[in-house]
Amino acid sequence: MSDPDPHPTETLCAAGSSRPEGVELLEPRDVPLGGLRAMNVRRTLPQRARSLIGAWCFLDHYGPDDVAATGGMNVPAHPHTGLQTVSWLFSGEIEHRDSAGYHAFVRPGELNLMTAGAGISHSERSTPGTRLLHGAQLWVALPEATRNGPKGFEHYVPPVIASEHWTGQVFLGSLLGETSPVETHTPLVGAELRLDPGASVTVDVDGAFEHGILVDSGAVSVTAVAEGMGEHACPVSPHELAYLAPGAHAIRIAAGDDGARILLIGGTPFGEEIIMWWNLVGRSHEEVVQARAAWQAEIAAAGVGDPSTDGVGASPEKGAPDSNRFGLPDDEPDPPLPAPKLPVARLVPRRQPK
Repeated sequence: MSDPDPHPTETLCAAGSSRPEGVELLEPRDVPLGGLRAMNVRRTLPQRARSLIGAWCFLDHYGPDDVAATGGMNVPAHPHTGLQTVSWLFSGEIEHRDSAGYHAFVRPGELNLMTAGAGISHSERSTPGTRLLHGAQLWVALPEATRNGPKGFEHYVPPVIASEHWTGQVFLGSLLGETSPVETHTPLVGAELRLDPGASVTVDVDGAFEHGILVDSGAVSVTAVAEGMGEHACPVSPHELAYLAPGAHAIRIAAGDDGARILLIGGTPFGEEIIMWWNLVGRSHEEVVQARAAWQAEIAAAGVGDPSTDGVGASPEKGAPDSNRFGLPDDEPDPPLPAPKLPVARLVPRRQPK
C-alpha cells in the first residue's frame, strides 16, 4: 500500500522506553486512499505517541469496505525502500504485482510479504469479484545489515490453531506453540486471534518484546502479566491499538459479548533510528531525497512526469539519480505514481516517548 498523503511528513523513528507497567492506547486516524469516493484506511502507526512497535513501523487497517460504493483498492505502481510489507486480509482479494517479477493474490488468512531491500515497486488492486474488502497492511523496518539487500516476495498460509473458545493463525515468528517459517530480519511476531463471545486466552510471550494488539472487531480487555507487577485489565475498543512495553511474560485477552478478532504484533525494540517519508524508509533526510530522485528519474524514463521540473534532481556532488533502482511491474494497466513534492525545509523529527 502507498501512503496517499499529498504532504507526507518526514518522521524520525526510534525505539521507545522499556516501561513494564500498563497498557497504552493508540487511536487511529482516517486517511483516504484517494479518488472521488476514496476508500478510507485507519492508521495507528506511525503517530505522535508512538512510531514503532518492535520493527513494525506502519499499520493501516481498512474495511469492511463496500467496493461497489468506494471503488475498493486501486494503487498503481509505487516505490519502497528499507522495509518489508505485510499484507493480511479478513475478506476480499487483492492482486499484487511487483518489480521482482512476482504476480500474486492476497486472500483471507494468507500472508503476502514483500521485501523492498534497496528498492522495489509494486501495485495493489482489489479484484473484480471482491464485494467487501477488509484487512490490514503493515510495514516492517529492515535493519542496517539487510536494508540494502535484494528485493523479494514470500507467500505463506499459516495453519489454524484451534482451542475450545478461540482460534488463531501465526504468520510471523513464534506464538501459541506455532512457528512461521517466513524469515524475519529482526525478532518479530505477528498473529490473528479470533475469540468467541465471553472467551479469554492467556498468551505466553517473549518478555524482551514490546507488543501491539489491534482490535478489528468486537471489544476486548488486555492485561499485561509480569512478575512483580499488578495486573490491570485495559478495555480496548474496535480499531484501537493497545501498546504493551517489554517486561510482560504473558498477555491476557478477554472478549466481550460479541466475541472479537484481533491482530497481535510485536518484536524487540528496534535499536536504529529511521526516517520515514511517503513510502520510503532510510537513515537520513539526504538518503530519502536520493531515493525519491531515483524513482522520479525512473518513471520519467518510462514516460511519466519529469524529475527536472520539481526540484528533486540529484545534487552535483552526489551524481545523477539511479534510473534502474526500483524497476516496474509487468503488465500494469495504469502509469506509476509520481512521488509527492518534498518539503521545502527539513522537518522537525518526531521521536519515541521516553
